[in-house]
Amino acid sequence: MSDTIYAAATAPGRAAVAVIRVSGPRAREAVRALAGRAPRAREAVVRTLRDGQGAVLDQALVLFFRGPASHTGEDSAEFHVHGGPAVVAGVLQALAALGLRLAEPGEFTRRAFENGKLDLAQAEGVADLIEAETAAQRRQALDQLGGRLSQAQARWREGLIEALSVFEAAVDFPDEEIPEDVAARARPILTELIGEIEAAAGAAERGERVREGYRIALVGKPNAGKSTLLNALARREAAIVTATPGTTRDIIEVPLVLGGYKVIVADTAGLRDTADEIEAEGVRRARAWAAGADLRIWLVDGTDPDPGPAPPEVGGDDLILATKRDLGESASVGTPFTTRSPNDLAWLEQTLTERVVEALGGAEPPAATRLRHQALLLEAADRLRRAAGPEPEPELAAEDVRLAARALDRITGRIHPEDVLDRVFSSFCIGK
Repeated sequence: MSDTIYAAATAPGRAAVAVIRVSGPRAREAVRALAGRAPRAREAVVRTLRDGQGAVLDQALVLFFRGPASHTGEDSAEFHVHGGPAVVAGVLQALAALGLRLAEPGEFTRRAFENGKLDLAQAEGVADLIEAETAAQRRQALDQLGGRLSQAQARWREGLIEALSVFEAAVDFPDEEIPEDVAARARPILTELIGEIEAAAGAAERGERVREGYRIALVGKPNAGKSTLLNALARREAAIVTATPGTTRDIIEVPLVLGGYKVIVADTAGLRDTADEIEAEGVRRARAWAAGADLRIWLVDGTDPDPGPAPPEVGGDDLILATKRDLGESASVGTPFTTRSPNDLAWLEQTLTERVVEALGGAEPPAATRLRHQALLLEAADRLRRAAGPEPEPELAAEDVRLAARALDRITGRIHPEDVLDRVFSSFCIGK
């Protein structure tokens, strides 16, 4: 990281203000080159910015941060300029003329991680906060950025070090006065760790759904009213509605916000046997999307006296709506429903909101929020179960604990071998 990088930190286009960031050993030099002189660290000043030929670029607010007391942990600067595209382009060109390098995607946050300002989980929280579209996503991202998973990992870290110190003491210091059953003393520590880590892994799927969106599939035969319902929920013409069966061939996804959570509602191809190759592919995709959804709404044509059995993807917890209630008919299954009734639509939205909040709300936000976290947590728990088995060999148990630590390390980037040695000496008074 010997080079100095720069980039616009605000979105392209016209705006009142744009922020251009610089980070690296030449950050102070860049400020002097454009602004004449650098302000004191963490002091905002107004300066006239000029390019290498002395042409005025803008009058801007300039800040300098001396490393390591900066976001990236190294010398950095910010230019708060007027947000016109010509102004931003001029400042960026002037920085490039100094020999600085345009930053790669996420490079400022990566430097913050590599300089110990953030761990991996917190860095992911930064990305999630930028992408947040709902209040729930914002809260979850702020918890992640604030170190919720990191704090949980710190607790697990202490337990791992304690257990590993027990096993390594039994292996590496056999001549000391250590009880023969010392390795068995690690089992209660491991058992507690396994419970906490497995609980966190179980909640990770909920965190992933908060991030990506709760998925609701509209399924049913052709002309059951799926596209009409999608348009009613979206409050716009998202899908084409015609009397011709099989109009919808591909998946049409519409994002909604229900109860403060992101929801993806999908209109799917009508389920029926067909010789049409394109429609058959649409049916296959419809079944696949419905199988992976969190909730399915099976729409039954209310004018059909024999709607047939539910598709195999539809389960007992899914919703069944008998559509076209306004036509005066009612199918033998499902709740009578029509999108023409504001009351029916309000009832459905309330029902869906309750389902989403029940699934994603929880007593507290999950510590782990990605399937990547979940996979590593489950790997760590599996290793610890081996180490906690009946009469484990201390050497093998110690290795399993180390592998569990490495799995957790891939989540947050913490756990150091020196800590293990420190705990061995302090706990067992080795070498006195």
